[in-house]
Amino acid sequence: MASLQELIEAAWEEPQRLSERLYREAVEGAIAELDEGRLRCAVPLPDGSWQPIPWVKQAILLYFRLREAQPIQAGELRFKDKIPPKRSYPPGVRVVPPGVARYGSYLAPGVILMPGYVNIGAYVGEGTMIDTWATVGSCAQIGRGVHLSGGVGIGGVLEPPQAHPVIVEDGAFIGSRAIIVEGVRVGERAIVGAGTILTASTPVIDVTGEEPQIYRGFVPPRAVVVSGMREKQFPAGNYYLPCALIIGWRDYRHEERLALNALLRDMDVPL
Repeated sequence: MASLQELIEAAWEEPQRLSERLYREAVEGAIAELDEGRLRCAVPLPDGSWQPIPWVKQAILLYFRLREAQPIQAGELRFKDKIPPKRSYPPGVRVVPPGVARYGSYLAPGVILMPGYVNIGAYVGEGTMIDTWATVGSCAQIGRGVHLSGGVGIGGVLEPPQAHPVIVEDGAFIGSRAIIVEGVRVGERAIVGAGTILTASTPVIDVTGEEPQIYRGFVPPRAVVVSGMREKQFPAGNYYLPCALIIGWRDYRHEERLALNALLRDMDVPL
């Protein structure tokens, strides 16, 4: 990997190097490693934080430069794109037509991809469900046992290369039509209610204590989050802006699906 990194960083600084076979093969090799899950756009650190790997994103961007749009055919359906669909899947992966994962993404064993979409550079952990019309953007890192409900939008973060991708950690539950973008990190086993929008600037306000605690770009582990509004004063008057509210905490009694559903009903959390 160190050799790949050196070659890709050199090609990034001097793109004309892509005319040389050695550098082209380095870029193609990096994308092949992404496709097999041996390389990732971001990695977890021992302290629980995540470290983006800029040279991997550089490889993806260089790969686009190398590729030309080509006809792609699936039965009677015809497409034209630079990146082909993914063809290599580990055991136990299900991809339900017309679900598509792009080459250079990784689906771990046991992943179920309903008719949704996974973009290049994304990593999806073991046993995760990507429900109908859910999308996983470029370089997003989705953990093990995550449930992305119908219509969820996980944003892609490809440029600049050093930017953090969206992270959804192990066991999280993301409700229908929720949108998570701009490098937001959702902690382990957190629950994000249906329709909630989380961006890097969205205030995530813990209202479970006597005083509010505000997070930005981060949902703490096991937090139960729903969409909210908060009042803000402007020269023209007071108006309400979107926010997200932590209204409770998931505990170890709610790991089973039926118990989790009961918790969400008790908290009036939309699914």
